[in-house]
Amino acid sequence: MTEDEVLAEFRAAEALLEGHFILSSGLRSPRYLQCARVLMDPRRGARLTEALAARIPAELRSRITAVVSPAMGGVIAGHEMARALGVDAMFVERPEGTFELRRGFRLNPSQAVLMMEDVVTTGLSSREAIAAIGRAGGTVIAAASLVDRSNGRVDLGVPFFPLIRLDVPSYAADSLPPELAAIPAIKPGSRAAA
Repeated sequence: MTEDEVLAEFRAAEALLEGHFILSSGLRSPRYLQCARVLMDPRRGARLTEALAARIPAELRSRITAVVSPAMGGVIAGHEMARALGVDAMFVERPEGTFELRRGFRLNPSQAVLMMEDVVTTGLSSREAIAAIGRAGGTVIAAASLVDRSNGRVDLGVPFFPLIRLDVPSYAADSLPPELAAIPAIKPGSRAAA
């Protein structure tokens, strides 16, 4: 799947938004990809995650025995990726502020895991999810996301495979360009801004 084809999927789902958005990192952006909308159609989610699974080198793909994603945003993307890989899907959540496996999910010691996100911007949630997977006994051997918004700067400590890299500027709240400052800010994601 080409970058244009991926963006066409987001546009068709009305998931590529323009405006003034507060990201979970606290940064501000003029564009936002609402992955929940693009994953609303299971056929579209399957197409996107199958294309992403194909980008993971076969040597790594063959070792992955589970996909774990952070709740809330990564749950559907993780489930679809697990389906594409033919492995179990689990998620970590923050009942007390720190990611952990719950709901009877468990990993075998050193089980090879793909950590799957919907969108990565700073990598904070991804690194926290990777740490939680390690505490639960798993070993993250790769990470993937539908979208990399980090402008290629994120380091998750494992090989990282995004379906698309979206190089959209982001700004600190006190450093907005005038055209963005003139638009009311909205928080479209599931996590409170930092």
